[in-house]
Amino acid sequence: MNAERIPDMNEYDLLYRLYEEFDTESLRAYQEFVDLFPPVDSRVALDHWGDASEQLDERKDEIRAAFPQVGETFAALASMATREQAFTALDLYTKHDRGVNVLVLDVDETLRSAGNTDNEIPRETLHLLTRFHEEGMPIVICTGQTLENVKGFLIQGLGNEMVHSGDVSVVYEAGTGVFTPGHGAETKQLLYEDLDVEIRDIFSRVRSRVLPDAPESIRRGCHLQGNEFNVTLKPNFETGSQRAESVIDEGLVYLLDLLEESVADVLGEEPTATGRSRAFYADADPEIRGVLEASGEMPDVTPDAVPDGFGSLFERIDVAYYEADAAEIGSLELNKVIGVEAALSVLGIDDPFALVMGDSKSDLRVMRWIDDNDAGIAAAPDHASEDVLEHVLGTDELVFDRGDAAEMLRSAYAMRRLSRLYE
Repeated sequence: MNAERIPDMNEYDLLYRLYEEFDTESLRAYQEFVDLFPPVDSRVALDHWGDASEQLDERKDEIRAAFPQVGETFAALASMATREQAFTALDLYTKHDRGVNVLVLDVDETLRSAGNTDNEIPRETLHLLTRFHEEGMPIVICTGQTLENVKGFLIQGLGNEMVHSGDVSVVYEAGTGVFTPGHGAETKQLLYEDLDVEIRDIFSRVRSRVLPDAPESIRRGCHLQGNEFNVTLKPNFETGSQRAESVIDEGLVYLLDLLEESVADVLGEEPTATGRSRAFYADADPEIRGVLEASGEMPDVTPDAVPDGFGSLFERIDVAYYEADAAEIGSLELNKVIGVEAALSVLGIDDPFALVMGDSKSDLRVMRWIDDNDAGIAAAPDHASEDVLEHVLGTDELVFDRGDAAEMLRSAYAMRRLSRLYE
């Protein structure tokens, strides 16, 4: 039981009084300076840090004294969240009657953004994740990247001790595997090994041919991401550039045909492409249809002409298109939702209420899953895909500026601290 409790007066009035009567902007500046002060060997700098730390403690003590029943929580709120973030947090708690108990976070274009942060996770965001960890919050990194890439930048940014603490899990390659250090036999789960032999055979055939059989323009313009299972073409040009868009559009068409040939081979038919996969996936995904139409590659066949044998396998295989970024084949039986469920099980979170942050259609699946199960809240950067933004705006309207994931993390932190007053 928490020693602090919300008093009888209206909690909105209390928050208003906190931000009206105290210079919380200066308090946050002191807190940020103390938290993010770089390691230096300078007596003058260390003295400056010491002075700031004393000022921080004094200002927090003033808040503790002014709010005797909730002083510790309000001091933490004022030092970490703006007025808007704190009231957003209270609105979220009032609506859901729960605080966040796990973070589920996409990386690229969510925690970090090539547009604003030189594609590195900002120090402020890394520090907030460390603070969550120190207060016992499990963290699930949920990404389409390979495990080795994720481990590298997480250890560099958060430290080996935190990554291997047992409270951090990585759902990688959009759900084909889960890595949760410190959990014995459950540390690494290769979820793709549970797929049918037929599906694994199709992926094996695609992978073995994808670069050797590709047109020269794709061989020169793309590389194969080092996945354990998914087949992902990435551009050899700057993500988002016109050249990257051109080669990924071409790569998407190539992958569709190669998939059809591989399915035909597994079904014992002549391994040729007749446009059946193009017709099937264009009907299922407007973005894929748009690429095929723009490049003049729409097939003559219709979705109704796809044989049942092909259709039943296509329905289990995902073809994903990320404009000027990637073209990918994955399993619809393995996605971020399956990976997140496995990660939560290993972490021992039976009743999750997650903050899910992401920008793409793979993240949208997780957002819809938590919404369907009353298991969390969803947030997205303002440049997220149209479907993601539509979902987020239709739920809790948690949209943050590109490259500023810290804004949403601060609101989640405030929501968690406020929820403890009601425990």
